[in-house]
Amino acid sequence: MSKSASTTQNALRHLPSISEVDRHLAAKGLPSGKTVRPRVEAVLESFRRRLREGTNDLAAESGREAVMTAVEAAVRAPEAGRLRRVINATGVVVHTNLGRAVLSPQITERTSALLHGYTNLEFDLETGKRGVRGGKVPELLARLAGAEAGLVVNNNAAAVLLLLSALAAGGEVIVSRGELVEIGGAFRVPDIMRQSGARLIEVGTTNRTRLADYADAITPETRALLKVHRSNFAITGFVEEATVPELCALAREKELAVWHDLGSGSFYRFDQPTLRGVQTVQQAVAEGTDVLTVSGDKILGSVQAGIAVGKAESLARMQRHPLYRSLRVDKVRLALLEASLEGYLEIGHLRAENPTVDFLERTVADMEPMAREVTARLEKLSGNLRWELVREQSLAGGGALPEVRIETLCLALQRPGRDGETLSRRLRQRDPPIVVRVNEGRVLIDFRTLFPDDLPDVAAAILEMAEMDI
Repeated sequence: MSKSASTTQNALRHLPSISEVDRHLAAKGLPSGKTVRPRVEAVLESFRRRLREGTNDLAAESGREAVMTAVEAAVRAPEAGRLRRVINATGVVVHTNLGRAVLSPQITERTSALLHGYTNLEFDLETGKRGVRGGKVPELLARLAGAEAGLVVNNNAAAVLLLLSALAAGGEVIVSRGELVEIGGAFRVPDIMRQSGARLIEVGTTNRTRLADYADAITPETRALLKVHRSNFAITGFVEEATVPELCALAREKELAVWHDLGSGSFYRFDQPTLRGVQTVQQAVAEGTDVLTVSGDKILGSVQAGIAVGKAESLARMQRHPLYRSLRVDKVRLALLEASLEGYLEIGHLRAENPTVDFLERTVADMEPMAREVTARLEKLSGNLRWELVREQSLAGGGALPEVRIETLCLALQRPGRDGETLSRRLRQRDPPIVVRVNEGRVLIDFRTLFPDDLPDVAAAILEMAEMDI
């Protein structure tokens, strides 16, 4: 064996074993064992490969030390693909890519005992026999909506699918061409409808659909008239559409049902000037629709869920349908949704318990103290990173209110010779990552979607960025 080969073999023998690495990590208070095993093995294999290739000439002790240092760095680094806390500085309140609605600590604390123990999920404590899943949620939904009954499944697309499958399979459902939308992830309303076994009857045009178009399309096979919220976009200009009350009047005359997929809905009437005209679930139900569906994790501010409210007979048929079992929610979502809905019973305290409502209601005046807390730390900012406070506009997000722009306050960052995307990338690489938006070459940090606890991290990130040549 040559001298170089012998040296390589000696270095390989002196690399630490898996068990030695685990003991080292445990002594440092870092995760060890199977949870980080793939990362440890990857580091060790990297050293072995470099030693065999002659690109890493390490003595025994220095090799062990270098391995331990590399392993520590690998274990400390965020794991790709793993869910992590992210600071949302985009100003988009219901940010689909960042998990949509967030829950308050009060909600999770109140449900903690339910999540850590057994519950009466499907058990009737009075009779001692099997009960009906749902608990108090259907009752709360009906009460808050002013409807006869309520039902919950795992998301709004599922609610629409169940509605059509249970009440329209084999029949026709009439819908405007202007409402055959595609929602996030390339899911299209027509595709969902076809899966139900209902026949889709398109009427009108993209921008104009009159009540007469629905009336002319009614046949003995028609089961219902469907109204769909246009998620993520709005049609303006030369437009016309039939209202829900108009459709309800026509449906009663023809002995048909009207179903309204509102998409996003809340039981709260906003004070925010640009949101005052947003229709509540109560208002939508009062228009006369037989079944109304909404999402739980949009402006309602709770967990992912498909909520249906309306006529008791219609919802009972939906719950009896075989598909319901595949779409029902588990105890975790039911517990969190129940706690969220109870918050709407005390509207005066809702903002304190519902971050989504609080973020949407924030005014520039509300955000100014937050801005001062951050900018006070930037007074001695070194380097050539420039900042200023600017008025901008925020979005509700999640396809909830595509046409609404809300006045907001942002911290704008800019460095000469660097584009905004470079600064944005640097902020995403931090721990926790800070996700911002970029406008005209500047990074915008929107105070609308920041929690008070986020502010020290935001200020620290800006100071770090100022000192780095990025």
